[in-house]
Amino acid sequence: MKKCLIAPSILSADFARLGEDISQALDAGGDIVHCDVMDNHYVPNLTMGPMVIKALRDYGVTAPIDVHLMITPVERIIPDFAKAGASYITFHPEASNHIDRTLQLIAENGCNAGLALNPATPLNILDYVMQKINIILLMSVNPGFSKQSFIPSTLHKIRQVRALIDKSGYNICLAVDGGITIKNIKNIATAGADMFIVGSTLFDRMNYKKTIEDIRFELNKI
Repeated sequence: MKKCLIAPSILSADFARLGEDISQALDAGGDIVHCDVMDNHYVPNLTMGPMVIKALRDYGVTAPIDVHLMITPVERIIPDFAKAGASYITFHPEASNHIDRTLQLIAENGCNAGLALNPATPLNILDYVMQKINIILLMSVNPGFSKQSFIPSTLHKIRQVRALIDKSGYNICLAVDGGITIKNIKNIATAGADMFIVGSTLFDRMNYKKTIEDIRFELNKI
């Protein structure tokens, strides 16, 4: 049975008590903290900056933090997120003029590097960078807002990327973000995903432990 990582997305958490809420989600069985950074430019929303990441670290969060940059340009602020405590930094290829250089910058700042692909972004962007990425994040909704429904065609894309990773021989995590529910997570895992970003599915329920147990129950079926 493969290891499946559950990543609570803080975009759906209670920002009035963020440290406590995230700690409870991790104590309930979450593996990685997922942070959606939006700039009201690349996507039509505005969320958080490096200070939020630092605040979580200062609060005592020790779990890996996955920073998903939905901003453009990305290069200038990468060192700030790394310094604040990011473990993974993922960006969209459309937001960088020099994808290879941006991946190198993330690595030089001590973080795992990743690419995030929107539903209509072609996969050939991966052809020349597989050896430089630690995570591929497939968006199963169009980025910018939470509580969207999973786009079914993403399942085919997950299978394609799983095949590319397996063929490459590199240790690359395949993450999926957007519209993941207890009802569809088994199909997403069966298609080949390793990491599952869960937002409202987790934080809209009062019992985080029960919700993650239900998620694990579905994942254990594969």
